[in-house]
Amino acid sequence: MGTLRNRIGDSQLASRLRRELEDGVQVLFDDFSRGRYSTDASIYQIEPIGVLVPRSVTDVKRAIEIAADEGVPVLPRGAGTSQAGQAIGEALILDTRKHLRGIGELDVEARTIEVEPGVVLDDLNRHLAPHGLFFPVDVATSSRATLGGMAGNNSAGARSLRYGLMVDNVLAIEALMADGSPRFFGDDPGDRAPSDAPGTDSTPAALRQRLQEIYAGVADELAERRPRVLRHVAGYNLDRLANLSQLLVGSEGTLAFFTKLRLQLQPVPRHRALGICHFGSFAAAMNAVQHIVAGGGESLSAVELIDRKVIELARDNPGFVDSVDSFVRGDPAALLVVEYAGDTADGRVRDLDRLEQLLADHGHNKPDSVVRAIEPAAQATVWRTRKAAMSVVMSMKGPAKPISFIEDCAVPLQHLEEYTREIDRVFERHGAEATWYAHASVGCLHVRPALDLRVPEGIARMRAIAEEAHALVRRLGGSHSGEHGDGIVRSEFLEPMLGERTVAAFRDVKIAFDPGNLFNPGKIVDPPRMDDRSLLRFAPGAQPLPFETALDWSPWDIETASSAGSVDSGSEGSAASSAGDARTSSGSGLRGAAEMCNNNGACLKNDPGVMCPSYRISLDEEHSTRGRANALRLALAGRLGAKR
Repeated sequence: MGTLRNRIGDSQLASRLRRELEDGVQVLFDDFSRGRYSTDASIYQIEPIGVLVPRSVTDVKRAIEIAADEGVPVLPRGAGTSQAGQAIGEALILDTRKHLRGIGELDVEARTIEVEPGVVLDDLNRHLAPHGLFFPVDVATSSRATLGGMAGNNSAGARSLRYGLMVDNVLAIEALMADGSPRFFGDDPGDRAPSDAPGTDSTPAALRQRLQEIYAGVADELAERRPRVLRHVAGYNLDRLANLSQLLVGSEGTLAFFTKLRLQLQPVPRHRALGICHFGSFAAAMNAVQHIVAGGGESLSAVELIDRKVIELARDNPGFVDSVDSFVRGDPAALLVVEYAGDTADGRVRDLDRLEQLLADHGHNKPDSVVRAIEPAAQATVWRTRKAAMSVVMSMKGPAKPISFIEDCAVPLQHLEEYTREIDRVFERHGAEATWYAHASVGCLHVRPALDLRVPEGIARMRAIAEEAHALVRRLGGSHSGEHGDGIVRSEFLEPMLGERTVAAFRDVKIAFDPGNLFNPGKIVDPPRMDDRSLLRFAPGAQPLPFETALDWSPWDIETASSAGSVDSGSEGSAASSAGDARTSSGSGLRGAAEMCNNNGACLKNDPGVMCPSYRISLDEEHSTRGRANALRLALAGRLGAKR
């Protein structure tokens, strides 16, 4: 158990929470609950002190006050889909997604709305659809991503080329400070809290002045070293002090606890059209992006990449093979999904005509170079496949999994071809294969090399690849953090990219908001090493339970032997049979099957598709497919004790 838990004591904190909060508030301190909340969609696993599922902002306020009094950190959590480790930590986790789902009054004329942090993006857009409006930060996890989590991470989406990042679409934030006091952060020092929150004060003048002093001390370094790319979400937004809510966006729960967000909405385009561009080589696709964006005009809203590996994996998946074959012709090395949006159907047809001509001018004029998707149903099929890319990639069996640790790198478009070519060479040097997909329009390509993090060699490869990739990105003028935030996996690399003074300024910002380091410590400011083995899901010293299975689980066998034949006896999944070979461990295949859950939370969706009804009714993590998979995985790995 963590030293903090030993010092605080489970019963003391849990008893106070149960005693001092309203009846019906879930206070979860049992081993299974802590285990379920010990992971997000990252490579990390950190057991929390406990979990609270607040029913109201009043519960949150009192919980923060109790935690501060007990010296326990607090960590806000939405759907737990964070890929950098932001949503886990040795803290009291406050899960907002079950009850803090209120949607406020819609101002159609101003195109604004206020929401609580647990509101799911797709639910909000269904609420807005009858009014012809939508919230345009369209993340791939829209079926479960909460608006509070999206603001915490400064999320983006496929259409950020047109609509910007989360920080560009948040107008104001109501939040609780580290002492539990409510504050309102807006675009003017004199802004007052909305009438329905009379106890919420405006931002104190002293805090605003202190932030301006911090920024003044590093403005020159920030101006010199800030990456010149459309996707850059690293650190705190110190250059956005005119509206302090925009400083809070991307702060990953380290500065304040968001209780309400005022969002800027956009009209739903009347007509969209997709051109699925086929390329015979990956390099040709990367070279074409800059030309497509430059010639796209105001109607261009997205350019998304799908590489050959994703196509192959999708064709091997019964759930996607028909969808893929409906718009993929032959065996392309890469696809670029190009979307145009506007008020007229004829205009979108002309957009596709210009796209075909542009590609022909650059030598791509073979039949089916551009497959058109005009009808909404055909477009939905394409976007469904693109959004499922991460799940498709993560469906790979075996101990080596596609790992998310450099997939947020963003570079200027003119360097995309060079960047991808050089990164592929890095992968080749370290014996790793990878897939590419996502946001080509803004130079932010998701890439996940397949590595086995159960063995020291795999962890060493991850570290080496990260350092080489980040050095390349800096040389090309890019950012290592283009979408999913810093968390554990990238925070330690802020200084090489942004400078020593800037990182010191981030620490001063943290102190100005949270002098006691109560909120989500170790993220952005004073982080651990990204390859700290004690924080990884397969930590040293874990001893999987040996057991025999009645069914044949051999297709999922975990083979942890390194290329040299050695096995790390301290890593999960490596407890060998008497023969000493990890590949013949009892229960290895069942453990491997349990680990197929990648924790990205697709099972939390609330759309009409098939999913576990017990979760949909209860909205409890323990009843989600992810929660059950994690409980099984932890039990089989011996993390919950031999009698579990």
